[in-house]
Amino acid sequence: MIVDWLNRFDSVWSIDFEFSQPPGERPHVVCLVAREFHSKRLVRIGFDEINKMDRPPFDVGPNALFVAYFSSAEWNCFRSLGWPLPSLVLDLWCEFKNMLNGSTPPAGFGLLGCLAFHGCDSMDATEKTSMRDLAIRGGPYDASEMLALLDYCQSDVDALDKLLPIMLPKIDFPYAIHRGRYMVSVSAMEHAGVPIDVETLAMFRRQWGPIKSNLIASVDESFGVFDGLTFKQDRFADYLIRHRIPWPETDSGRLALDDETFRQQAKSYPQISPLRELRHSLSEMKLEKLEVGSDGRNRTMLRPFASRSGRNQPSNNKFIFGPSVWLRSLIKPRQGRSVAYVDWSQQELGIAAALSGDPAMAQAYASGDPYLEFARMAGAVPPSATKKTHPAERSAFKVCMLATQYGMSEFGLAAKLNKPVAFARILLRQHRETFPVFWRWSQSNVDTAMLTLELKTVFGWTIHTIGGDNPRSLANFPMQANGAEMMRLACSLATEAGITVCCPVHDAILIEADTDKINATVAQTQLIMQEAGKIVLDGFELDSDAKIVSWPDRYFDEDRGREMWEKVFRLATEAEK
Repeated sequence: MIVDWLNRFDSVWSIDFEFSQPPGERPHVVCLVAREFHSKRLVRIGFDEINKMDRPPFDVGPNALFVAYFSSAEWNCFRSLGWPLPSLVLDLWCEFKNMLNGSTPPAGFGLLGCLAFHGCDSMDATEKTSMRDLAIRGGPYDASEMLALLDYCQSDVDALDKLLPIMLPKIDFPYAIHRGRYMVSVSAMEHAGVPIDVETLAMFRRQWGPIKSNLIASVDESFGVFDGLTFKQDRFADYLIRHRIPWPETDSGRLALDDETFRQQAKSYPQISPLRELRHSLSEMKLEKLEVGSDGRNRTMLRPFASRSGRNQPSNNKFIFGPSVWLRSLIKPRQGRSVAYVDWSQQELGIAAALSGDPAMAQAYASGDPYLEFARMAGAVPPSATKKTHPAERSAFKVCMLATQYGMSEFGLAAKLNKPVAFARILLRQHRETFPVFWRWSQSNVDTAMLTLELKTVFGWTIHTIGGDNPRSLANFPMQANGAEMMRLACSLATEAGITVCCPVHDAILIEADTDKINATVAQTQLIMQEAGKIVLDGFELDSDAKIVSWPDRYFDEDRGREMWEKVFRLATEAEK
């Protein structure tokens, strides 16, 4: 089996680079080691030589397979050197994660952890750290240092050669190549980065300390829940009572004050959003950790396949879309350039309709306003109802429709709607009666996960259930994980089409182009996203929306964050004066 697969290629290269990469910058290549599986030919290229080469020392065409571990780093090095990218990639990190997704191997998912899990010897972790530090230091290197780095680099190639024959029988090869393809597109996005208004970021960093108290005072005038710099729970409880806002509690009976609770509550009670943004900014945001390179672009590791659903999980502190929403307004294209935020419309709902085969849900999605259509189907509003004539009903049915994707109970739904449990119970019953095919399919997924101990996406990304899994999480896995598949395919197709994709953001793609070409690029991107959806969903079409921002404007999230941005910008500007 192993030989059959590998004999399909003229060459099979295990490959590893060492490099130095300051925060926000592109990598500076230190050395390369590669070994060909069939001939055992070994390639070792040091610092001085490799930075003079304009092409790789091996064929990268469609008859060559490249094997690496967390390979986006390798393809980033290719891009920094100006080399053409390989056509076919097998990334053993992706496959190891897929084999054990849902559990945690004893030594983790890194290369050493993968070796340990498969019973292979490896370099001592302390020695590995010292060699990595030497590579990070950057050149120049003397002869002994370069030899040590090449030997260290070769040890990772040796590890790949050990793992390949062990892991290959457990790998679904066509899907594995598809995942490797995405790792190449990840390197394109990490190479591009996101354009940042570095002057304003520098001002925020200089003034962040001094403006904290003024920011609290500015936001808290609508809430009255702070005492100096301290958030007071009793004052917040009084605020909630005055405004009749129900709030989740912890097991001990105290108000739940974690950021996730604030985030969810702000969706139902938008007046809470400024307070949530303030608390998040004060407690979590570390402006100095946002990774911005010398060219003014935010670059950080996107961490593909890191979540259970297979979505990216970049660092919240290092990635511009990680901190509070208002900070995204630091995104600003350069003169003559534009960015566009292109996102699928109600992606998870469309995925649920397509995969479940529920004709009523497909009809609701196709209506353009699935929430109001659900209300019409349930008989809660007349056929002539619109968003303007029946806003309250539409809002309730929207919350219900979204909540069912996560298996929310009638009690949770009642709290979210600030309605009696009986009201929520009726809504859920109406959803079950309106979309019975979806509910049977959803329960079948949970049953399958419990009985077979796994669930798979259409492209083979797997969640392994090992007992104790939350049924609600399992019910939501097909939407989240197939949405991730769709995103990966769209990013791959877009980057291969020559579109500058800055980054993926859950169900959206941020792209960049010259201002005179942005409209055409957006149209091309939307066609690609539509095609990706049709491939994942067997012909079912998802719509998409686009928001274009051209210089000298900056990005704004219209629903959230603008008010906070304006407060912070004003306070920082005043502090500068």
